[in-house]
Amino acid sequence: MRERNKIILEYGTYMLSFFVSYIASLAKWYYASGIILIVEAVYLYVHWVRESGSFVELRALFTLAWVGGQGISCLKLSTLQDTWSYITWLSFFVIYIAFGIGYEWGRKYSRVEGKEPEKNKKKANRLFRCIMLLLVVSAGCFVIEIIRIGYIPVFSDEPYSYSYFRMSALHYLHYCAISCILIPGLTVLWKKIDSEESKWRNGAIIIANIVAFAVPFLYVSRFQFLFEIGVAAVIYILVNKNMRKSTLVLLGLVVCAAYVVITLSQKRDAIYLNNVFKMKYTHMPVFLTQPYIYIANNYDNFDCLVKNLPKFSYGLRMLFPFVSLTGLKFVMPNLVPATVYLTSTELTTFTMFYDAYYDFGVIGVFVIALLIGVVAKVIIDIIKKSDNPVVYLFYGQIAVYLALAFFTTWFSSPATWFWLIITGMIYCYVGYDKK
Repeated sequence: MRERNKIILEYGTYMLSFFVSYIASLAKWYYASGIILIVEAVYLYVHWVRESGSFVELRALFTLAWVGGQGISCLKLSTLQDTWSYITWLSFFVIYIAFGIGYEWGRKYSRVEGKEPEKNKKKANRLFRCIMLLLVVSAGCFVIEIIRIGYIPVFSDEPYSYSYFRMSALHYLHYCAISCILIPGLTVLWKKIDSEESKWRNGAIIIANIVAFAVPFLYVSRFQFLFEIGVAAVIYILVNKNMRKSTLVLLGLVVCAAYVVITLSQKRDAIYLNNVFKMKYTHMPVFLTQPYIYIANNYDNFDCLVKNLPKFSYGLRMLFPFVSLTGLKFVMPNLVPATVYLTSTELTTFTMFYDAYYDFGVIGVFVIALLIGVVAKVIIDIIKKSDNPVVYLFYGQIAVYLALAFFTTWFSSPATWFWLIITGMIYCYVGYDKK
């Protein structure tokens, strides 16, 4: 009973904050509306980090991203932004509550206390082989793409060259090329369980990681670059229970530095971005404008969908990974709803739940958020019991998806499922035992 009352109190503060923010938005007090949700997101993140004992606890990350991202969007720093529909507000509220129900349903809350992976020569050898195989396949596919398409995005003068660096007939090749982003996370696990000090293996691992970071940089893909760093950082935090806070700060600085480097490599300046997003303050620095755009506009695209969608697509949007990976999209293109609803043709990213609403409306976002909450808690339970180190790679990926819940439709992306399938194959191989 005490645990239940505690949960009700925690979500009660969110409900109150959400309602006050909604009223402030209706009154066009946008700064107040946004600040209320940002403060609530930070409060809940800190609260659940203390309760769980982990900076990367999944519910804490989702709260900071989803509620905090909504608060940032509510600031309305762009003239493109308008007051949201009440259905949009309802959807955002339902998403967070549904995630919480799925996370708490039928399970007692407990701390994230997964056991650290133990030294294991056999599993370390298998992890090493997987890293080397990913290296060879990824590098080979990337070279083939360069030869077939004829240029490398980072050396192109086009601002969106990465978007065109692919051929429809080579989409599997492209997924294989970017699968190298799993290498840094696997490397953290390999170093943790490897019991031998082999110079040639350490050298091979260094080469593999250089390639793993070079490929996203050459693609000029900020997301892939940050994704591999994020996954590796989450895994490092999980498998090192006694990590110093200074190390955590250093990891944060590494992520920020990576963001700056990849942003500079893209052919965009502050004036261009401020004009595209029609910022009210036209002289805002690029390192503030760009993250604001990638957070705020996704919520506005969701609102644009709510206001303009004539009818639901009943599953076709979320089935896109299956349609893409099987090649059906080339045979039956009508299986993919082509119309997307955007505030601007140049701002094409969405929140995690855009496709769920596109398919089934408020019911769709409720069910998907509920399922994601269940999966998040199941993964936390598994890492407490499993002896297979690759389970941390699953956790790392889900953690990054939830930490960037405001950014894109993760589970409607073929790349997401491709990486999860590869992780599943590695999990089975590393954990295989004839007994």
